Amino acid sequence: MRRARALVIAAFAPLVLAAAGCGGSAKPLAKPTKTELPPANPQAVTRMVQGVNAAKDPGGRERGIALLKEAISMDGNLWEARYDLGVVLAASGDLAGAEEQLRLANKTAPDAPDVVLALAEVQRRRGEEKAAAETLGDYVGAHPQSLEAKSLYVTALRDSGQVDKAIAQARELLVRKPSDASALAELALCHLAKGERDTASLLAKQALDSNPKSAVAERATGLIALAAGDDAAAFQAFTKATQEDPRDTTARLNMGAVLVRAGAYAKAEEQFRAILQVAPEDDAAQVGLAVALRGQADTQHTGRYEDARAILEKVLARDPHQISALFNLGVLYADYLKKPEEAQPLFQRFLDGAPSDHPARAEAQRYLTQVQAAAPPPPKTPPQGAGAPGAPPKPGGKK
Repeated sequence: MRRARALVIAAFAPLVLAAAGCGGSAKPLAKPTKTELPPANPQAVTRMVQGVNAAKDPGGRERGIALLKEAISMDGNLWEARYDLGVVLAASGDLAGAEEQLRLANKTAPDAPDVVLALAEVQRRRGEEKAAAETLGDYVGAHPQSLEAKSLYVTALRDSGQVDKAIAQARELLVRKPSDASALAELALCHLAKGERDTASLLAKQALDSNPKSAVAERATGLIALAAGDDAAAFQAFTKATQEDPRDTTARLNMGAVLVRAGAYAKAEEQFRAILQVAPEDDAAQVGLAVALRGQADTQHTGRYEDARAILEKVLARDPHQISALFNLGVLYADYLKKPEEAQPLFQRFLDGAPSDHPARAEAQRYLTQVQAAAPPPPKTPPQGAGAPGAPPKPGGKK
């Protein structure tokens, strides 16, 4: 190992959002394995530590980013600085920039578990479930003893639709960690994805029997109830999950979704704002907040429509491919702001970027057809020629 690393990792581990096992709050990442690289530039290491310390304070985040970039410019092999930069960028909402830095860190240090876990989490947050599964699959293949990576691999496989493979991996995990509540909960969600609700319920119960205080198991229980149409039971389970883990952003996100579906927009707003207190740049919470604000507006009080629009545009400024923001901003323009010409490209971008099995694709296509018919025709282009206003003069002609 060419340099001490634990201090820098510990400083930023809490910034990596969504933990393995049904998502949720972050937990410290494992220490990296040894990587044979040339000795690090001492000045670059100093800049890296300065950047880490600066970015601990949200107000110093920009300075921290600048210092970490300076460290990288001094030593291109300083993968630790790229990792830290990737985590800081992810925390600030720049997921594309974070993924780039984490990919480069992973290329330099392919055996470092903290890097691969952070990279997969960023890919999941960007909706790149298949890419996350590939990232984790490569790592698990080379490091079969890494149970934390395998646990997240199961989640990524399920999210990407590879449910049978996810079930096989979850069962392997349970062989090594019998009665593990997180593994049982993830296996429950795999069977739920296959429509096997009774099996899913039984596994979720086993998870809670194994650990009655497992926030992960409570989340799984809530999602199973949600699939059964029992919003009240789902809400109760998500509430328990947040009680067991107050930083559980996934449970609060689901609570907000239940409240939106019930039309309790003000209560939903409270849940999304609670998430943003913990993770100010969480895209899913920002989109949820925009939907909750939209639901509270009406034609007499349009200010909240504008607030929702501003939030969604901010999300898209950070990540132009955030499909939930694209869809909801399109709906806002189409149904509420009555600007079909603004909605049209948003739905088209959603359809271009959303997976083929995304549940909102049909609705987006319906909207696109509707706004195309309603949008005003483009202005006519004046005919080109000597007599056309603004037309360039013909070669050899008079100006």
